[in-house]
Amino acid sequence: MSDAYSPIPELNLLREFYDRQPAISDGFEMYEYGQPDDAFVHWFDIPGARDPELAGHLARLVPFAQASGSGSFYALWRCDDRADLATLPVIRFGDEGDLDVIASGLRELFRLLAVDDEWYMLDDGAADERSTDHADYLVWLRRTFGLTRPDDPQAIINTATAEYGCQFADWLRQFASAEIADSVLEPSF
Repeated sequence: MSDAYSPIPELNLLREFYDRQPAISDGFEMYEYGQPDDAFVHWFDIPGARDPELAGHLARLVPFAQASGSGSFYALWRCDDRADLATLPVIRFGDEGDLDVIASGLRELFRLLAVDDEWYMLDDGAADERSTDHADYLVWLRRTFGLTRPDDPQAIINTATAEYGCQFADWLRQFASAEIADSVLEPSF
């Protein structure tokens, strides 16, 4: 059995860096890959959590990190059976009920983390408030993946929403309320 954090090499590389230098981006905190809990049942406010069909739907969501200091989290959405799990869309489950497709894959999320703001806002004049390990994260990101901080973080979110938003909303309608499903199409950023 492997001691790897996840079955995704890119995520394993991030975890290795994170274990040495965890303060890479505001609000970001990695936790157990696919951690078994009922966060989704509570988040979606779905009765009948033990229903096998519902469990099958929720198993397609794989949480892996906290997104903010107030309880938002990231999950990969297994939208299909692709072999390269790093290219699965990243969903942000907000602590206030917001739900967003924010990245078309892990590498795009890694670029958003380079902004060092849990809302992906560029330089708001608070450069002295950067996460302790953020500068090292930027170097790691460039050396490991050849990626840099985005000039327009919103473009990454818009592209992911355009690519996966309708598909994700349709999938959600199978088990969640129409209100929740429709909220995906109106990004909260």
